[in-house]
Amino acid sequence: MEKRIEWERPKFQPCFEELKSINLGNDMEKREVKVDKQMPLELQASLVELLREYTDMFAWSYQDMPGLDRAIVKHKLPLLPDYTPVH
Repeated sequence: MEKRIEWERPKFQPCFEELKSINLGNDMEKREVKVDKQMPLELQASLVELLREYTDMFAWSYQDMPGLDRAIVKHKLPLLPDYTPVH
């Protein structure tokens, strides 16, 4: 006799309310990262300090990635040639 076990998949929820936004840039040029609100303050402070130290290592915009080949990273909409696009 086969024994069946009822198993419910875990339900994952986005944790937007669990995150805190931190600007590593300035008012003119925002460089936002998000950290867990429940992270201990001491750990959060050391993480933010580390991220600020290495902020120039992150690509914040496409202009920050000059060596990126546009043939690889290019947004293209597959349009049918016989149809007129509608705005």
